[in-house]
Amino acid sequence: MLDRVIGTVRRNHALEHATISVLLAKLGRDIRLVGRSTSSGFYLYGDMPADCVEESTLEALERLQRGESHLAISPMCGTNLAVAGMLAGLASMLALGNRSRLERIPNVLLASMLSMLIAQPLGRLAQKHLTTDPDLSDTAYVGMHQGGRGAGSYHKIDTVRGVR
Repeated sequence: MLDRVIGTVRRNHALEHATISVLLAKLGRDIRLVGRSTSSGFYLYGDMPADCVEESTLEALERLQRGESHLAISPMCGTNLAVAGMLAGLASMLALGNRSRLERIPNVLLASMLSMLIAQPLGRLAQKHLTTDPDLSDTAYVGMHQGGRGAGSYHKIDTVRGVR
């Protein structure tokens, strides 16, 4: 049961990323937009036309189902930030060593900067293997509703698994 819930969230996370990619292509990259996936679909927070969100979701679903798995990976994903934070923290701890505090500062800074560089490809790998799954062959769009106003607007996209 837990495996299915996690798998569903991973698939919805992939669809969220793909939808955002399609939306950005249609509306431009200067819109403010945040996504959050759940087991029943995903939320998009931002002031966007509902019809454009729905069209983009349907296009993204179709493209993922046709095999465009690259749409599931996003450079703007929170997974990238989590990986960067964990690596920077770990690198800083390791760089501290046993020397005086003043002597450790350059090592800590260097270790943190290097970990941030390494975090970019590792974040994409984490998305690919842990937090998204582009196989939406058994996933269907159910509907969408919206709420809020202006910058507090959201769109909830509902999906279901188990269809072929």
